[in-house]
Amino acid sequence: MSPPRSKKRRPSFRRLLKTSGVKLENKLKNRQLKQQNVAKKQRKEQKKLRHAVKDAVIRTPRPLETYRKRPEEEEDEEEFLEALPTDMMEDDDLQQMASMAHEASFITRDLSSCGPVHSGKKRRSEVVRGYEKVPRKMTKTEEKEVIHLLPIKDKTGVIPQSIERVKKRQEEAEEAEEAEEEGEEVVEQSKELEDNEELQSTAELTEEQREELRVQKIKEKKLCIATLGSAVISDPFTNIKRVKELRGMLMESDPCVAVTVRKLVMVSLMEIFKDIAPTYRIRPLTSAEKTAKVKKDTQQLREFEEGLVSQYKFYLEDLEQIIKDWKQQKKKRSQAVSFSSYLSLAEVAVRCLCELLLALPHFNFHNNIIVILVPLMNDPVKQVSGMCCDAFKKLFQQDKLGGASLATVQVISGLVKRLNYNVRPEVLRTLLSLRIKEVEMKKDIDATAPKKKFMNNKEKKKNLSRMQRKWKKAEEKLEKELLEAEASESKDKKIKLHTETLNIVFLVYFRILKKAQKSVLLPAVLEGLANFAHLINLEFFDDLLDVLQNLVQSGDLTNQESLHCIQTVFTILSGQGDVLNIDPLNFYSQLYKMLPTLHAGKPNDDIIIVLRCLDAMLMRRRKQVTLQRALAFVKRLSTLSLHVLPNAGVGILAANRAAMHSFPKCDFLLDNEVQGSGFYLPELDEPEHCNAQNTVLWELHTLQRHYHPVVRQFAVHLSLGAPSEGSAALSVDLSRRSPAELFDDYSVRDMTFNPTVAAPGTKKRDHFTVGALLLDSELQRRAESVLTVTTETELDFSTAHTLDMQ
Repeated sequence: MSPPRSKKRRPSFRRLLKTSGVKLENKLKNRQLKQQNVAKKQRKEQKKLRHAVKDAVIRTPRPLETYRKRPEEEEDEEEFLEALPTDMMEDDDLQQMASMAHEASFITRDLSSCGPVHSGKKRRSEVVRGYEKVPRKMTKTEEKEVIHLLPIKDKTGVIPQSIERVKKRQEEAEEAEEAEEEGEEVVEQSKELEDNEELQSTAELTEEQREELRVQKIKEKKLCIATLGSAVISDPFTNIKRVKELRGMLMESDPCVAVTVRKLVMVSLMEIFKDIAPTYRIRPLTSAEKTAKVKKDTQQLREFEEGLVSQYKFYLEDLEQIIKDWKQQKKKRSQAVSFSSYLSLAEVAVRCLCELLLALPHFNFHNNIIVILVPLMNDPVKQVSGMCCDAFKKLFQQDKLGGASLATVQVISGLVKRLNYNVRPEVLRTLLSLRIKEVEMKKDIDATAPKKKFMNNKEKKKNLSRMQRKWKKAEEKLEKELLEAEASESKDKKIKLHTETLNIVFLVYFRILKKAQKSVLLPAVLEGLANFAHLINLEFFDDLLDVLQNLVQSGDLTNQESLHCIQTVFTILSGQGDVLNIDPLNFYSQLYKMLPTLHAGKPNDDIIIVLRCLDAMLMRRRKQVTLQRALAFVKRLSTLSLHVLPNAGVGILAANRAAMHSFPKCDFLLDNEVQGSGFYLPELDEPEHCNAQNTVLWELHTLQRHYHPVVRQFAVHLSLGAPSEGSAALSVDLSRRSPAELFDDYSVRDMTFNPTVAAPGTKKRDHFTVGALLLDSELQRRAESVLTVTTETELDFSTAHTLDMQ
């Protein structure tokens, strides 16, 4: 029986490569010492066995009962035998008698002899003990497994058929593994020798020959990678082990092609895993499932899944190790890759991880990829951080259930807290891409609403007839099925995940508002609050409004930050906050004061925030806004539309159109007559007291000659009172779009106009008409006198000189 196999797992080739040189030497020494100790023990046991066999062979077995005879008895026995008549006995009888005489038995034994009866018991026990010490030599027979086949029938009858399959012993398997490891070591040594020889040979070549040799090596490696990759993709169930060979090429040691080959292998493995990975998550098998008998196809599928998960895990570990080497600037023992190449390898590794993050959000180790990539969003290298931020934005946009978004937000929250809010604003701006439109706040409202009560049997019998009860029963059954279908499990799970995600996002925002108001993260926080303000819980409204009001009044914020504060406040008040009795007059004054200071050039991103604020401040809250305030905003917006880009002008005029529809009395601004006392004060920053009713919208007349056709169309429409019907009404395409949508549609970011603007005429006139071009006759006469050509007169300087002398 072979000794039990050690349960300790042998270190893999990859694990050995990852250890340092000192650890590798220590492991080899320990292994050699263990082998020597085992061999020494075996030699001792064999020596003991040899001694035992030798003693057993030398010692002859003694009879169980022995006694000594007296010399007188021996002489009498001999005389007796000689006195017997030998002619009466045959030779066979004599031999038998002689043999019987030599045997000791109860009949022939002399009871009066001097030997004790049980004197040989001790010797007998020693002999038996000696026999027990003799090792049992059993023939080594191989364990055979009989496979029964279909029987054969002939004239004699049915003949059973079977085949013997020999099982390999564990010792043979261990010896084979040891031989393979020794073979791998020999191959490694041979490879090192070959590499050294190649380095010596390449040192003697010229630069052109080295480049040709490098191109040739790269072609060979590309062919090898393509062969292995096509084999895996064509039949992944049988060729999944080829992925290990591809991963081995990540350890390319040739310094001429190491960087290129590693990049190619990383990208190839990424594409292979994207292609062969299933659309479900692979879970580990239980102990009962491993022992259960399954079909051949099922077993093959299990082996493929197990191999795929293990190889995918090792691949992710390799990518993570490449990124760690770049961050730590860790010099490898092989020195095949220089420090300057670490960044390019790390960029390829990050790109592969980003692709796997987006392509396999359902597969194993997705959370591990998130943990690796989230810290890289704050990396100082813009290319690396940009790739990670873009990847997470796309992940948030395509995540329908919310599980991946929740895991990412948790890691981002931990990163911001661990770094004490010293992160880049782009990290928090990625949260704006979250697809959160519904949370569990609606559940509380539904819970307070009275639920529909079904009638019991007693009420049915009392109030309904038999036919009515029958119809009522069918109706209730149908309503219950509809309720079950409406409240599906997936929808509840999705809302729960979205609620938990949003709670973590608001926790991050409120921490920064409380502890880091002077941080560079404040604009991103205010933008996020403005984006998710309609989902904030009602109990946080009072504290949040106080904080935002203090920030706006402090004067330390930029225009965009102040606009985000105002947008957040009015989004809250136009949603759940409409139950609060708050008059945000200060925020109206801040926005009115801020309008003339907005940027009128290319970076006009503030205009889109202004348009959203106006929609929440004027149109949604039209019942709480006075006419004086609305007139002041319409007048100042018309003034602002004169010096902004065309898309901003279109959006502002569309907002004025919406305000004139919400407040019909704004048509005062189209009339020249004065409506009340006082003068319009355009420099006053209080919309309630600037007397906007005493002015007119003269800007519309100027905008009718604008170079952009849509701006001209809106100016004409507003000057005629913004009618909804008739010849002066806008087209359906323009009237149904909001101001923010019009701002995006007519954007000039690509330095192109939508629609195209007609170029001015370049045709020159052949002749000019000469005539009275000036209204003033005296001015015309003087101009003509200057333009007329007069004959030159000669000057006499001598005459003038003589006059002076006199």
